[in-house]
Amino acid sequence: MQKVSLSYSFDTERDLAAPAQLSNPMMDVLHTVRERGSISAAARELGLSYRHVWGQLKAWEKELDQELLIWERGHSAQLSPFGQRLLMAERLAQARLGPQLQTLRAELERAFAMAFELSTPSADPAETLTIYASHDHALTVLQDIAAGFHPESRLRSQSGPLHLDLRFCGSVDAIRALNEKRCTVAGFHAPPFAESGSLSAKTYRPLLKPGTHKIIGFARRTQGLIVAPGNPLRLRSLKDVVRLQARFVNRATGTGTRLLLQELMTQDEIDPIDIEGYDWVEPSHAAVAHAVASGQADVALGSEYAARSLGLDFTPITDERYMLVCLKEALTSPAVERLLHLLRSRQWQQVLSTLGGYANDHSGEVAAMKRLLPWWR
Repeated sequence: MQKVSLSYSFDTERDLAAPAQLSNPMMDVLHTVRERGSISAAARELGLSYRHVWGQLKAWEKELDQELLIWERGHSAQLSPFGQRLLMAERLAQARLGPQLQTLRAELERAFAMAFELSTPSADPAETLTIYASHDHALTVLQDIAAGFHPESRLRSQSGPLHLDLRFCGSVDAIRALNEKRCTVAGFHAPPFAESGSLSAKTYRPLLKPGTHKIIGFARRTQGLIVAPGNPLRLRSLKDVVRLQARFVNRATGTGTRLLLQELMTQDEIDPIDIEGYDWVEPSHAAVAHAVASGQADVALGSEYAARSLGLDFTPITDERYMLVCLKEALTSPAVERLLHLLRSRQWQQVLSTLGGYANDHSGEVAAMKRLLPWWR
């Protein structure tokens, strides 16, 4: 079994659209060869010489005692079956670790930012805001903006920088963390038109109390079926998934997406036993999308952004509200005030509109529960 060593590097111009990942030269080469179809094109893409890439591939094949490429003169280079399996396994593992890696990267960046602030006494003090939240790409973009790593970082409050200490977990666990005062803000999502007797209402109502909690609008995003390019099985609904016995990959209990799935199953009178793969769970939208991209699953329920970012097809099923919630007394804290200033800005709403599958939805508005959670009436 191969052993793994971990490391990190400084990068003042990292790709903000890319997820937090551990870099590995071999996987980068295999991915680029697969995308570009030749070693020479991959070398150009990576800014390396053909000789260097060829030498690396041969060295890796010797170390692993496995063929990574199938290559003949006059033909495009292709990954061997082992190379394909190796790359897909690594990408899926990276997607599974994505939320933890994002948290780790943010914590390192915050630690170094504080070190720089201490060396610059005139700098405005940075506020730290701990957020437990359901995994969401727009939140990570907001985190980069607030920390100053995004071209739109001018959106930050004039009162100083804001470090968002994001801890990703399920929606239910996030609100529980808020109620246990392990965080200041929680992020969760729910269907905007759920009925008062729906599973979402029954799940969230005991966790939220009018007068104690305040809901903050954040975004609207699209959820649907993530499928292979071209949607070869022509999957348009959960009924199609059941009828064709498509291999499904699920989200964990306690996540907002799992709640949405259960709502949809109730509407269509579908039992868990009817869905092949119902018990296979992954920790994030990115992870279920990678499971589909790797061919291990035919379909998943997830966000449009996760599908589009991997070049997969997407069948929309419903829009949902992603919301933030805090305790009433936290609204006047400097960190929450800076967050609200950021969310209310026209520039942030423009950034949000550029993210596939997202739209502005009362962003930064402190609203009554019955306004953003209609089933509360």
